[in-house]
Amino acid sequence: MARLSDAEIDERLAGSEWRREGDSIVRDVERDGFSAAMALANAVAEAANAANHHPDILVHGYKHVRLTLSTHSAGGITDNDFALAGMIDGLI
Repeated sequence: MARLSDAEIDERLAGSEWRREGDSIVRDVERDGFSAAMALANAVAEAANAANHHPDILVHGYKHVRLTLSTHSAGGITDNDFALAGMIDGLI
């Protein structure tokens, strides 16, 4: 999978809840409490397994979830990251 150019990444991020941090795209989500944050993390984990593309998931501050996507094998951001981001958006 080929890395996307900076212009392609900027275009895909425009108007979304995702932002770029280095060679990753990141989204922060606040839920109603710890159980809801963990439910989101588990739903993302299931979707990621089905897509065979695994994000970093951080649950912090008891109700906050940070999702970080990057294609490590490509050394940056690829179509796979945006495909999974779209699936995650549907879960949120």
